[in-house]
Amino acid sequence: MNLAYIPSPTFSKFEIGPFTIHMYAICILIGICVAVWILTTRWKRYGGTFDQILDTTLVTVPCALVGARLYHCITTPADYFPPTGNLVNILKVWEGGMAIFGGISVGTLVAFLWCRHKHYPFAIFADAIAPALPVAQAIGRLGNWFNQELYGWPTTLPWGLKLNDADAIGKSEICYSGAQCPDYRTTLFHPTFLYEMIWNLIGAALIIYLGHKLADRLKAGQQFAMYLMWYGLGRTWIENVRINYSTVILGLRTNVWTAIIVFVLGCILFVVLYQYGPDPRRRRAGLRRSPPTSSNARASKRNSFARRSRPSALSDTTINSAETARNTGPQVPLHR
Repeated sequence: MNLAYIPSPTFSKFEIGPFTIHMYAICILIGICVAVWILTTRWKRYGGTFDQILDTTLVTVPCALVGARLYHCITTPADYFPPTGNLVNILKVWEGGMAIFGGISVGTLVAFLWCRHKHYPFAIFADAIAPALPVAQAIGRLGNWFNQELYGWPTTLPWGLKLNDADAIGKSEICYSGAQCPDYRTTLFHPTFLYEMIWNLIGAALIIYLGHKLADRLKAGQQFAMYLMWYGLGRTWIENVRINYSTVILGLRTNVWTAIIVFVLGCILFVVLYQYGPDPRRRRAGLRRSPPTSSNARASKRNSFARRSRPSALSDTTINSAETARNTGPQVPLHR
């Protein structure tokens, strides 16, 4: 009998009127808000504005969520595509199924394209968001705790996760071997959500520390490369601890292959940027010279038009004096 363990929540959703609110969604939303706050703070320190972060966020976040959903559906096709699945299930996000790797890939691509469109220095944006992403992911992992899903192999460690009878998605988890998982009422499991939370928070702290310590040596974009390396490395071993079913390719789970690719890409990006990357100070100077936001541009145009349509006081005086002199001619005295 285990005397020490991590308990699971007794609920994973609640209702407000006709609406059902899932804790998983709340965790993701809180993570996004915290990430935007961190990103904004760092972006302003680099010379940017909140308006620039706001428009980028409004475009990038929805696309990243769509990418996260599609990645999950593509890597687990049996539930979503014929002949065994139904395409309608892709829209049933309340049943779970969001993959961070899909969100990172699509979100990064959309952010890159948007920054090019708005003439924001993407390398500086990537550095600004580098520690924000793992913090958001750490908070989002609490959603797995509420759902009692994506846990690890059975364990007898004192921090093992104890499941309960709550109506959670992971209660009917199918194990890695394709068989039913061990009886949750008598078995503790590795809390992989907690492992990833701790790993991500350590990574965020390291990125902030090294970014400050090596500010004069790092090139623009290298902090984002650190994030890719750190998350890819951590996800590689955490994914191998998980017990949930996954598609296996050449003996490795799909997400393990993806994590390895992310780690390798991070290493390559770090080395390439070290050799050929732009100076972050020049990119930040360019950020300060970025085109004004739409509201500021409209105000600037209005002021410019007002200045052109309103003659100066000096011009009025000069014109009036010239007209008076031309009309009156020389002054002749009436009496000589």
